[in-house]
Amino acid sequence: MNPLPASLRFIQRDWLSSNQIVGIEGDEATVVDSGYAKHAQQTVALVKQVLDADRARLVRIVNTHLHSDHCGGNRALVDAFGCTITIPHASADEVAAWDESSLSFAATGQHCPRFVHDATLRPGDTLRLGGLDWDVHAAPGHDPKSVIFHSEREGLLISADALWENGFGIVFPEIEGESGFAEQQAVLELIARLRVQRVLPGHGRMFGDIDAALARAHAKLDAMRSDPARHARHALKVLVKFLLLDVERIEERALHERAQDAVVMRHAAAQIGLDYAQALKWAADSLVEQGLLRRDGSELVDV
Repeated sequence: MNPLPASLRFIQRDWLSSNQIVGIEGDEATVVDSGYAKHAQQTVALVKQVLDADRARLVRIVNTHLHSDHCGGNRALVDAFGCTITIPHASADEVAAWDESSLSFAATGQHCPRFVHDATLRPGDTLRLGGLDWDVHAAPGHDPKSVIFHSEREGLLISADALWENGFGIVFPEIEGESGFAEQQAVLELIARLRVQRVLPGHGRMFGDIDAALARAHAKLDAMRSDPARHARHALKVLVKFLLLDVERIEERALHERAQDAVVMRHAAAQIGLDYAQALKWAADSLVEQGLLRRDGSELVDV
């Protein structure tokens, strides 16, 4: 793959915190997404390294969507650098009211420090990032209010959780009894029509074999559609694993208490035909069997 334009920096993170893309224009910088709250100070430090190297100041955060692993560092970055926040327009009312259920934080058993947005982006708008113009596209599926950014000139796509090298994010609307698979397919078809030579995803490494990634994504989507309960089982395991990535170790009884109000996890349990306590135990057992968690006495431990 050719190197990124000199005005862009890609910070690869992990599966608890999303990646960051930093665009430099003159002495001003914009960062796309900010990771999870647990890693907020790490996000500040990583962004500061970029700013110091480029002698720039952070003026703006842009969020692709408002899942906690993409906006959990917003507050810390604002406190550290005094920047503004731009969010998808469709999420503006929930942020203004700070409705943690609608914002999915409480519904998934996660958390995010409260922040205030300064501006919004709508599909059809143009985002200026790193001296480049990026087309803003709607990307429903994983999140009905998500957007992605495409630079036609450079053949670059900031795909958030709409496309990874090996799949895409949980299709949350389907867990909650709403349409999401059809929307995810439409997003994949949109990406296929764009001029894309490199994808900067929300998680995982940058990649350039777009056709192969799209083929894998379509295969996974077809499997989900053919067996929605399989998708629900996957979602429940992902959410339990995320919780353990956050807390690192927890009494199994406390896991049930912590996830008591996580309605998305409850909906996933209902889809697989188990009561909630049984479903959480099944998810923990499955993750232990896969080597993704371990038991230490009565505690579950992340590995």
